[in-house]
Amino acid sequence: MHSVLARVLLWAQKLQRYPQCPQPELVRGLREHTDAGGIILLLQDDQVPGLEFFKDGEWVAIPPSKNNRIFVNIGDQVEVLSNGRYKSVLHRVMADKNGSRLSIATFYNPAGDAIISPAPRLLYPNHVRFQDYLKFYATTKFSDKGRRFESMKQIA
Repeated sequence: MHSVLARVLLWAQKLQRYPQCPQPELVRGLREHTDAGGIILLLQDDQVPGLEFFKDGEWVAIPPSKNNRIFVNIGDQVEVLSNGRYKSVLHRVMADKNGSRLSIATFYNPAGDAIISPAPRLLYPNHVRFQDYLKFYATTKFSDKGRRFESMKQIA
Protein backbone atom coordinates (compact mmCIF):
# COMPACT_ATOMS: atom_id res chain seq x y z
CA MET A 1 0.00 0.00 0.00
CA HIS A 2 1.14 3.51 -0.77
CA SER A 3 0.64 6.62 1.29
CA VAL A 4 -1.47 9.28 -0.42
CA LEU A 5 1.42 11.70 0.13
CA ALA A 6 3.76 9.45 -1.85
CA ARG A 7 1.32 8.99 -4.76
CA VAL A 8 1.10 11.22 -7.77
CA LEU A 9 -2.05 13.31 -7.68
CA LEU A 10 -4.51 13.10 -10.53
CA TRP A 11 -6.20 16.16 -11.95
CA ALA A 12 -9.19 16.86 -14.10
CA GLN A 13 -10.86 19.96 -15.45
CA LYS A 14 -14.54 20.67 -15.82
CA LEU A 15 -15.93 23.48 -17.92
CA GLN A 16 -19.48 24.23 -16.86
CA ARG A 17 -22.04 26.55 -18.44
CA TYR A 18 -25.16 27.39 -16.49
CA PRO A 19 -27.66 28.88 -18.98
CA GLN A 20 -29.68 32.00 -18.33
CA CYS A 21 -32.94 31.07 -16.58
CA PRO A 22 -36.17 33.09 -16.83
CA GLN A 23 -37.43 31.76 -13.46
CA PRO A 24 -34.34 31.09 -11.28
CA GLU A 25 -36.45 30.78 -8.13
CA LEU A 26 -37.77 27.45 -9.49
CA VAL A 27 -34.43 25.70 -10.10
CA ARG A 28 -30.82 25.46 -8.99
CA GLY A 29 -27.83 25.40 -11.28
CA LEU A 30 -26.33 22.68 -9.06
CA ARG A 31 -27.68 21.61 -5.69
CA GLU A 32 -25.65 21.76 -2.49
CA HIS A 33 -22.74 19.33 -2.13
CA THR A 34 -19.11 18.98 -1.13
CA ASP A 35 -16.44 17.84 -3.58
CA ALA A 36 -14.97 14.34 -3.20
CA GLY A 37 -11.35 15.15 -4.01
CA GLY A 38 -8.57 17.25 -2.56
CA ILE A 39 -7.98 20.77 -3.83
CA ILE A 40 -10.25 22.51 -6.31
CA LEU A 41 -9.20 25.64 -8.20
CA LEU A 42 -12.14 27.54 -9.68
CA LEU A 43 -12.07 30.27 -12.28
CA GLN A 44 -15.61 31.51 -12.29
CA ASP A 45 -17.57 33.90 -14.45
CA ASP A 46 -16.48 37.52 -14.33
CA GLN A 47 -20.00 38.94 -14.75
CA VAL A 48 -22.75 36.52 -13.71
CA PRO A 49 -23.06 35.45 -10.04
CA GLY A 50 -24.34 32.11 -8.80
CA LEU A 51 -21.76 30.38 -6.60
CA GLU A 52 -22.75 30.17 -2.92
CA PHE A 53 -20.93 28.67 0.07
CA PHE A 54 -22.54 27.61 3.34
CA LYS A 55 -20.83 29.41 6.23
CA ASP A 56 -21.94 29.91 9.81
CA GLY A 57 -25.42 28.55 9.13
CA GLU A 58 -26.23 30.64 6.06
CA TRP A 59 -25.60 30.76 2.34
CA VAL A 60 -23.01 33.35 1.29
CA ALA A 61 -22.96 34.53 -2.32
CA ILE A 62 -19.51 34.62 -3.92
CA PRO A 63 -19.31 37.59 -6.28
CA PRO A 64 -18.25 37.18 -9.92
CA SER A 65 -14.51 36.78 -10.31
CA LYS A 66 -13.02 40.04 -11.56
CA ASN A 67 -9.38 40.25 -12.72
CA ASN A 68 -9.07 36.48 -13.33
CA ARG A 69 -8.99 35.58 -9.64
CA ILE A 70 -8.88 31.89 -8.82
CA PHE A 71 -11.10 30.65 -6.01
CA VAL A 72 -9.59 27.80 -3.94
CA ASN A 73 -11.89 25.19 -2.41
CA ILE A 74 -11.01 22.10 -0.40
CA GLY A 75 -12.73 18.76 -0.87
CA ASP A 76 -13.48 15.77 1.31
CA GLN A 77 -9.97 14.32 1.03
CA VAL A 78 -8.39 17.35 2.72
CA GLU A 79 -10.87 16.78 5.55
CA VAL A 80 -9.87 13.10 5.67
CA LEU A 81 -6.13 13.86 5.53
CA SER A 82 -6.43 16.45 8.31
CA ASN A 83 -8.75 14.18 10.35
CA GLY A 84 -11.40 16.88 10.29
CA ARG A 85 -9.16 19.83 11.12
CA TYR A 86 -9.88 21.39 7.70
CA LYS A 87 -13.47 20.93 6.54
CA SER A 88 -14.64 20.45 2.98
CA VAL A 89 -17.05 23.20 2.05
CA LEU A 90 -20.75 22.79 1.27
CA HIS A 91 -21.57 24.82 -1.83
CA ARG A 92 -24.14 25.20 -4.59
CA VAL A 93 -24.75 27.15 -7.81
CA MET A 94 -27.87 29.24 -8.23
CA ALA A 95 -29.49 29.97 -11.59
CA ASP A 96 -29.58 33.58 -12.82
CA LYS A 97 -32.15 35.37 -14.97
CA ASN A 98 -29.73 38.04 -16.22
CA GLY A 99 -27.24 35.85 -18.05
CA SER A 100 -25.43 32.55 -18.51
CA ARG A 101 -22.65 31.67 -16.07
CA LEU A 102 -19.39 29.99 -17.00
CA SER A 103 -16.92 28.32 -14.65
CA ILE A 104 -13.76 26.27 -15.06
CA ALA A 105 -12.89 23.96 -12.17
CA THR A 106 -9.60 22.09 -11.86
CA PHE A 107 -9.69 19.16 -9.44
CA TYR A 108 -6.56 17.73 -7.80
CA ASN A 109 -7.31 14.29 -6.36
CA PRO A 110 -5.42 11.31 -5.01
CA ALA A 111 -4.77 8.47 -7.44
CA GLY A 112 -7.63 5.96 -7.45
CA ASP A 113 -5.64 3.24 -5.66
CA ALA A 114 -4.10 5.64 -3.11
CA ILE A 115 -4.91 4.83 0.51
CA ILE A 116 -6.56 7.86 2.05
CA SER A 117 -5.85 8.41 5.69
CA PRO A 118 -4.77 11.25 7.97
CA ALA A 119 -1.13 11.78 8.80
CA PRO A 120 -0.17 9.26 11.52
CA ARG A 121 -0.39 11.84 14.29
CA LEU A 122 -3.95 12.71 13.18
CA LEU A 123 -4.89 9.08 12.58
CA TYR A 124 -8.44 8.26 11.59
CA PRO A 125 -9.54 4.79 12.72
CA ASN A 126 -9.96 3.33 9.22
CA HIS A 127 -8.34 3.49 5.79
CA VAL A 128 -10.03 3.28 2.41
CA ARG A 129 -8.91 3.53 -1.21
CA PHE A 130 -9.90 6.75 -2.96
CA GLN A 131 -11.65 4.85 -5.77
CA ASP A 132 -13.82 3.07 -3.16
CA TYR A 133 -14.65 6.43 -1.59
CA LEU A 134 -15.60 7.78 -5.04
CA LYS A 135 -18.02 4.88 -5.60
CA PHE A 136 -19.66 5.58 -2.24
CA TYR A 137 -19.62 9.35 -2.87
CA ALA A 138 -21.44 8.90 -6.20
CA THR A 139 -24.52 7.64 -4.36
CA THR A 140 -24.30 10.07 -1.41
CA LYS A 141 -22.96 13.31 -2.95
CA PHE A 142 -26.05 15.35 -2.14
CA SER A 143 -26.61 13.95 1.34
CA ASP A 144 -25.21 15.19 4.64
CA LYS A 145 -21.40 15.00 4.65
CA GLY A 146 -21.19 14.11 8.37
CA ARG A 147 -23.40 11.06 7.87
CA ARG A 148 -21.38 10.13 4.78
CA PHE A 149 -18.12 10.16 6.77
CA GLU A 150 -19.69 8.16 9.62
CA SER A 151 -20.94 5.59 7.10
CA MET A 152 -17.45 5.31 5.61
CA LYS A 153 -16.09 4.38 9.05
CA GLN A 154 -18.45 1.38 9.01
CA ILE A 155 -17.46 0.37 5.46
CA ALA A 156 -13.68 0.60 5.91
